[in-house]
Amino acid sequence: MLLTKEEEESLDGKNGDALASAYRILAAIGEATDAERLVPITWAHVSGVNYNTIGDSGLKFLEKFASEARTVVRTTINPMGFDRSKPERISAEFQQKQAGIVSAYEKMGILPSFTCTPYEVFETPEKGSAVSFAESNAAVFSNSMMGLRTNKESALSALASAVTGKAPLSDLRARGSVVPKTAITADFEFKSELDFGLLGYFAGKVVKDSSVSLVGIPKPSTVEAKALSGGMGTSGSCAMFTIGGDAMEKISFGKKEAQAVEEELNTAEDGDIITLGSPQFGMGELELLSKLVQGKKFTKRCMIFCSRAIHSQATKIGLTGTLERSGAEFMCDSCTCLTPYVTKEEYDSVVANSVKGAYYLNNSNKVKVALKDIKTIAKEYAN
Repeated sequence: MLLTKEEEESLDGKNGDALASAYRILAAIGEATDAERLVPITWAHVSGVNYNTIGDSGLKFLEKFASEARTVVRTTINPMGFDRSKPERISAEFQQKQAGIVSAYEKMGILPSFTCTPYEVFETPEKGSAVSFAESNAAVFSNSMMGLRTNKESALSALASAVTGKAPLSDLRARGSVVPKTAITADFEFKSELDFGLLGYFAGKVVKDSSVSLVGIPKPSTVEAKALSGGMGTSGSCAMFTIGGDAMEKISFGKKEAQAVEEELNTAEDGDIITLGSPQFGMGELELLSKLVQGKKFTKRCMIFCSRAIHSQATKIGLTGTLERSGAEFMCDSCTCLTPYVTKEEYDSVVANSVKGAYYLNNSNKVKVALKDIKTIAKEYAN
């Protein structure tokens, strides 16, 4: 991979240890992915914010890295472990270490966005712009729905891009026009966001290339595309979908395949509580749910995870009031994935509408999941 003189000097440590580490990460990825060179990016989105995700070793690394590293492009971050205004049953140790992680990121100049859907919160660059997104749903959504170009990044590679302003020109960033090698054809009518999530999870598991063509479905709404992106980002390396188009390899996605995915993730018939938001709820999901439960009350505790920016928007137009009157609680700046709010010591199972959330609740939180779409949840648990 060709490096400029400035990049070589930084790699050799002439501009500090932090930049040297960052360029070593990017150079290694570039060599592994046959990148010709590094290219400028306009935006980095970093994961590895929740203390449950990175632990003590991650915190220690961030504190050391932040002593020198500073971002050079707009950089946003994923949700943290909990809503600081609602520290219920969150241990003092967890709160302290979570605060340390946040402090390290802020010291580097990173915006405390705490969202896994930055494309719903921030103004997006021009179509075709190179970015570096570590959050998997954001990478898939931005590539597929917004015309941005990012590979599926790790927390470290996105952070390295944040402080260098560069990323390897390989894979999706290097492909001017993406022509998928595989097409998945859906042969039944989709009725909810859950169907899109199941398709995404299936696609992620069976497609080994970085892009896939989806046939037999309409262009998804934002809510549906988020579910699709979340599912795809969870189960494999595929980082982009296109709607329609032919491909060399064809795979069918029928009710049998959808049921197989659902049986893997749907591990309970009912749940002790309802958890919504993975990816975090945006205005689309909040508007839909508020209409469905207006004048009704949830029969179970219902936690809605969203960014504080989205919560603020929703409050201005009365959505949060409607949902809170129904008994729903908002957990801002956090997400269902690896949330310390939901533990196996306290809950046997939860109700969730998210394929991504179900995967992490089952496998990381060790809590069983009753997987249902938003309309079904409102119908069964609000009256």
